[in-house]
Amino acid sequence: MILAGDIGGTKTLLALFDQQQCVLERHFDSGHYPSFQALLTEFLGLIPDLEIKAACIGVAGPIVEGNCKTTNLPWHLVNHDISVQLGTSNVVLINDLEAAAWGVLTLPSDQFVSLNPLVPLRSRQGNCAVIAAGTGLGEAIVFHDGQDFHVIASEGGHADFAPTTAQQIALLEFMQTRYPAHVSYERLLSGAGIVAIYAFLKQAQADTTSTVLDVQLETASDAAAMIGAAAVAETDATAVAALTLFAQIYGAEAGNLALKCLPYGGIYLAGGIAPKCLPILAKGAFLEGFLAKGRYHQTLSEIAVHVCTEPQTGLLGARYVAQRRLI
Repeated sequence: MILAGDIGGTKTLLALFDQQQCVLERHFDSGHYPSFQALLTEFLGLIPDLEIKAACIGVAGPIVEGNCKTTNLPWHLVNHDISVQLGTSNVVLINDLEAAAWGVLTLPSDQFVSLNPLVPLRSRQGNCAVIAAGTGLGEAIVFHDGQDFHVIASEGGHADFAPTTAQQIALLEFMQTRYPAHVSYERLLSGAGIVAIYAFLKQAQADTTSTVLDVQLETASDAAAMIGAAAVAETDATAVAALTLFAQIYGAEAGNLALKCLPYGGIYLAGGIAPKCLPILAKGAFLEGFLAKGRYHQTLSEIAVHVCTEPQTGLLGARYVAQRRLI
């Protein structure tokens, strides 16, 4: 029996697997728990007599010497403490995008939708890259040595936002009023980023009349999801403009990542936002931003770009890593 986990800034997913299938799965609201240890105690209470042989947990944050202080949660995960709780020393913490990358490598082709239709899925062997916008922005590089894949975790989502148009320069100036010390790509390519882009576009409008969406957002529990849904349904012009700008910036940063590792094996969009906003991403703004690299336009046009539609990619990747530790 193995334990796999996927810890994000908003939710945590834990599951138990035997050799064939998932035998128990639970979703948790991460913010409701003071620590991962408290959450894990609740989960283990559901299976008090079960022996766990190995565990792998993907965590949204940097892994340092096997431990992690989460970026968007006040949690400190210590490998030794988790091992004691689980009763096994066969425990590994990995970055959540490392887990997502392993998950992407194991998924069938029907779990992907192409954003670059000129290049078929996995048409070449070579490096891959994974970028995932959700509560935050994660990035990982997958190195291919000619035979095997090796996943390299990163915190590339926290790199400086680099505007590429006059509108994006104005957006950067708007964001600097909120984050004067540092505006990263994550500040824009995330759920909070969608809300910020929408606010930026609203303040630039001459007409300050509230729309139906504006009124709904005043009491919304998930403003980003509401803006995204309005954009996909095309019921609010500002929402459509916000998601189009979001897609353009998302494409630009995916292109930046591609330039750094030349992922001829494909670049993959994981995370919760891309599948929900797929109609917006597919309209062209994402690919426009991805290809806008001057002399390297042609090089990037030969790289497959795919949206991963499997919502549990990170969990499946963590399961894969845990299973490998038992071999």
